[in-house]
Amino acid sequence: MSLIHLGIIADGNRRWAKEHGLPSIEGHKKGLDAIQALVDGAREAGIKYITFYVFSTENWGRSKTEVSYILKLAETRILKYAKKMKEKNGKMIILGSKNKIPPKLLTTIEQAEKLTEKCDGITVGFCFNYGGEQEIADAAKIAAENEKDITPETIRKHLYHPEVPDIDMVVRTSGEERISGFMLWRASYAEFMFIKKYFPEMTADDITAIIKEYENRNRRFGK
Repeated sequence: MSLIHLGIIADGNRRWAKEHGLPSIEGHKKGLDAIQALVDGAREAGIKYITFYVFSTENWGRSKTEVSYILKLAETRILKYAKKMKEKNGKMIILGSKNKIPPKLLTTIEQAEKLTEKCDGITVGFCFNYGGEQEIADAAKIAAENEKDITPETIRKHLYHPEVPDIDMVVRTSGEERISGFMLWRASYAEFMFIKKYFPEMTADDITAIIKEYENRNRRFGK
């Protein structure tokens, strides 16, 4: 089976920075380089979707300084990255709740998605202000208001960006072995891979290793 949708829990930015004697915000900046490298590697390998878990609904509990920096980084980089993606026919989508997101950043997100919406190359998703339970709750609420029956199919129709398929492989960096609410619905039959290196250390070569590992798995989907 081909690896169509790769999900990456981008973990270890702060620990990478600490081990290099740098403030945590430098880890987040370095993580952006890793995202670019992994997207390039995924595109070259023929992966159709790659989704990064970059900011969870729980991350608001971090220090105000760090949260403010992450929001500012998103605000200044998202549109620039979308323009680069468009040049290579890539589509950008943001998955997550709009709750708590500053209006200016929301506008930037909408502009970035609009800019690349007609691109049909690789789709790059960013789970930002995302929680797996919240996504399902939000979908269930909309389904209850608009559907006659609540079924898995009617819930799926109202997930964030419902056009995005289920995940084939979930990779978490930094050695932690948990999914932290990432794509709970779409990852129900995903394969899992846990990598010890921190996210800022990831390169395009890791895409090759991930694909090789995936191809060695036997996916039975409960059968």
